[in-house]
Amino acid sequence: MKKALTITLMMVSALWLSAQEDTIINLLPEITISENRLALPFSDVSRSIEVITATQIAALPVQSVNEVLQYFSGVDIRQRGVHGVQADIGIRGGTFDQTLVLVNGIKMSDPQTGHHLMNLPIDPDNIERIEILKGPGARIYGQNAFAGAINIVTKTPDSGFSRLSLQAGSFEMGGVAFSASLPGETYSQYLSFSKRFAQGYRYNTDYDINNLFYQGRIQMQGHGLNILAGYSERAFGANGFYASPNFTDQFEAIQTSILAISDSWQKGSWTFKPRLYWRRNQDEYIFNRNNPAAYRNLHITNTSGLEFHASNANAWGISGIGAEITFMGMRSNNLGAQQRSVANLFFEHRFLLFSENLDITPGIALYQYSDFGSRMFPGIDLGYRLNQKFKVFANAGYTFRIPTYTDLYYQDPANLGNPDLRPEEAISWEAGLKVSSRGVQWQASWFVRDASNLIDWTRLTTDQPWKPDNIAGLYTSGLDLSGQLNFPLLLSPETPLQRFYLAYTYINAQLETSPTGFSRYALENLRHQLIVGLEYRLAEKVFHSLHYRYLDRVNLEDYALLDSKLFYRGKRLEFFLSANNLLNQAYRETNLVPMPGRWIQGGIDLLFP
Repeated sequence: MKKALTITLMMVSALWLSAQEDTIINLLPEITISENRLALPFSDVSRSIEVITATQIAALPVQSVNEVLQYFSGVDIRQRGVHGVQADIGIRGGTFDQTLVLVNGIKMSDPQTGHHLMNLPIDPDNIERIEILKGPGARIYGQNAFAGAINIVTKTPDSGFSRLSLQAGSFEMGGVAFSASLPGETYSQYLSFSKRFAQGYRYNTDYDINNLFYQGRIQMQGHGLNILAGYSERAFGANGFYASPNFTDQFEAIQTSILAISDSWQKGSWTFKPRLYWRRNQDEYIFNRNNPAAYRNLHITNTSGLEFHASNANAWGISGIGAEITFMGMRSNNLGAQQRSVANLFFEHRFLLFSENLDITPGIALYQYSDFGSRMFPGIDLGYRLNQKFKVFANAGYTFRIPTYTDLYYQDPANLGNPDLRPEEAISWEAGLKVSSRGVQWQASWFVRDASNLIDWTRLTTDQPWKPDNIAGLYTSGLDLSGQLNFPLLLSPETPLQRFYLAYTYINAQLETSPTGFSRYALENLRHQLIVGLEYRLAEKVFHSLHYRYLDRVNLEDYALLDSKLFYRGKRLEFFLSANNLLNQAYRETNLVPMPGRWIQGGIDLLFP
């Protein structure tokens, strides 16, 4: 850890001594957090929330949403394949089944497994911002938000354009993307298509990823109708992804579709937001791509839902109320035919007291599961504004996770599901401080999650199959710090320095009782996570960013990564050159798959008005 801190300080000091265009980074307090129930300005939310803007994303050396998230505190991305091939995501020590991902408030969870959570038909260029909610989100979003939730807000550009992008890089990597915006007073449209491919950085790690995304907005008679559609297909060599690293010929092909229609309107002091959505995921897994008939799994899941949200501004504050019904189904040659329905009612109210310096937001969500009965999620948020810059906050809530169909029913020679599993449960709370002023954003919090009925896959001996069970309780606590300086706002628009980001997360996870025999998932969280980023201007339209990450995982060797991106921003032409893992560090993000060494890529964007 001392070595990591020393390297970080040396890097920052050297860059500080090195010598905007009119790129002004958004002031986060002006951003409204688009939670499904109550929409509040960033500075008013009494929770730990990280907001990633489109400007920040453009400066990152990334090709996928997975890679964007790995540069922000408290988020744990465990990749098996690069550039969006496959990744598991956790927040504050949670597992890949304990985090909820949403797109414009639409749930992307898959009843089969959390491994499919990041199968998104979205590229970084499609994103307006990302909102990371750390801590229990069940009261706000539902049961999958056990450890936190991530809401991706996509773009509907106000100006018309078309953009062509071409990319190339190491390991025969290539890519092409096209996007177009057609704005209008009544009807606005945004369309994007991308294709990325590579031969892979070792045997059987090739990939071919195609994304198609559409978003439309219709304004008529006080209504704001939004249409969202997306399709993604990815085929990739999965060398050692899910079995022993000795099995090098695994292959996977995934197709994901989403469609959603939402509306919003106001009547007096009321705001109404209904939504209808559908998500389909098809996963074909082949154990040996050279002999597909030897072993093959095919899983198809469908999730559809209808939501109705309403909020009311009144003399006592703001009230939120609504209902939701969701239907989930699966057809699988391994897991069989499964169905589940979930009904939900919720209510919360935000009280503003003492000249609106004190906010208190109690709430409750009631869920009825067709296969797990009734559940109640109470919670409360508290905040007190000390002055215009400083705010203290605290929140607490109950959350839980129902087992996935893989947990319950999966069977193969090495794994045996358990249909008698009970849901995981947890009481979570946090307390912290936020600082918001011109050019400065900073927050710190101490968090605790006391979980019971933890699900883990275990076995007594190596010749037995893995089997999930509710093994124990898990007590997780930690410290989460993050802050950034926006220099054009803090100093002057002419400064070459653009943005400095520093974040640190410490997690201490303790099992009440140790698993008997061998454990697969019980403890694989990060212990220390340090992230440092600096963006600055080299010339009038030339910018450079450096990003350093130190990660210490409890079950793997720690490692440090340095990434870089050099980019030019012109009116009609943009290009970039980026390098990931500049120091050529050998490392693993899971216990199965070695990640690539130095990877260099470049690209050019042509913008047509």
